[in-house]
Amino acid sequence: MQNIKIYIKHLLLLGITLVTTTLAGAQWMNLQVFDFQSWGELWRGNFTFHADNFWKAHHYSLPFLFILTVHEFGHYFTARYYKLKVTLPFYMPLWLGNTGITIGTLGAYIRIKSPFPSRKSYFDVGIAGPLAGFVAALGVLFYGFTHLPPPEFIFTIHPEYQQYGLDYAHHVYQSLPPNTGLMMGTNLVFEFFKTYIADPERLPNPYEIMHYPYLMAGYWALFFTALNLIPIGQLDGGHILYGLIGAKKHRKVTFVLFLGFMTYSGLGLFSPQDDWEWLKWSPVYVWFLYVCFLKAVPHWKWSVLIAVSIFGIQFGISWLFPDAIGFQGWLIFGLILGRFLGIYHPVAPLEVPLDRKRQILGWLALIIFILCFTPFPVRVV
Repeated sequence: MQNIKIYIKHLLLLGITLVTTTLAGAQWMNLQVFDFQSWGELWRGNFTFHADNFWKAHHYSLPFLFILTVHEFGHYFTARYYKLKVTLPFYMPLWLGNTGITIGTLGAYIRIKSPFPSRKSYFDVGIAGPLAGFVAALGVLFYGFTHLPPPEFIFTIHPEYQQYGLDYAHHVYQSLPPNTGLMMGTNLVFEFFKTYIADPERLPNPYEIMHYPYLMAGYWALFFTALNLIPIGQLDGGHILYGLIGAKKHRKVTFVLFLGFMTYSGLGLFSPQDDWEWLKWSPVYVWFLYVCFLKAVPHWKWSVLIAVSIFGIQFGISWLFPDAIGFQGWLIFGLILGRFLGIYHPVAPLEVPLDRKRQILGWLALIIFILCFTPFPVRVV
């Protein structure tokens, strides 16, 4: 009976996440599923539901959740191979309604309730998910890039573009008011598909990629793959790096990587070009950095020194190179890593180096991280 309740819980979370990702996909595809002005109206039932648009949006949600599920079950089956006590995936739904665009989920995770016996087991469980998910994402992207609709498809989304014909890009985007346009980022995998697989005549404009569901499903799947492969702490990439170089070296390397990650993320947040406006919020930002590093160093004074140093380096880079800008959204993830998840990796009881085959796979996974990583996932222009 207890097992049935657990299965129902997992299936319920999966079902809700399927709904929220479908609703998010409808927003990306510019399809209206609900007509309502406030959450109160939705709660009271004062809305119109467009079923056809809801079903069309499954072209985003199903491939996206398929990749996410393949990733998590890569971890799950490998953990079962090592006879670890492990849960089925917990899916995390998220939809903000008409108040904003989300991808419909915060991802998924499994819980491993027994200790890892060895460095090899950490490595194998850590690498299985990203490798499986990456292969699934490549399949979705291959389908998406080889089944692009004709370029005139964009006129079904933006009929106002039709007056300019297929040369609309030279007219539309230059006239956009500041901070009203949304442009998706790119990564090396995307660039490969755009250059060598897709029909160049059918490639969507970077401003319009969000309207192509299979491309968006693959794009966000690569984003999650890269996020998990960041070689810090107990992320999948942290497990992989720990397996490759061991606990002592990992502790040093992950600290340097976290420093670089936080330094890049905050670039351009405070600039001397802003006159003296930067003075207002810079103490709050330095305190934020202090909190991020507090658990990573043995004494709070070191955290103060690191926070001030990072702020000084970022400010100096902005002074010398005004166009150097990081993605401030990564700062939130840095806070989660530094303050809650931790940037260091636990030591396994059996610290035996990996065999040559696993070493090759480990470095391949870190290459996949580079291929999937998007410095600017979304740009507001």
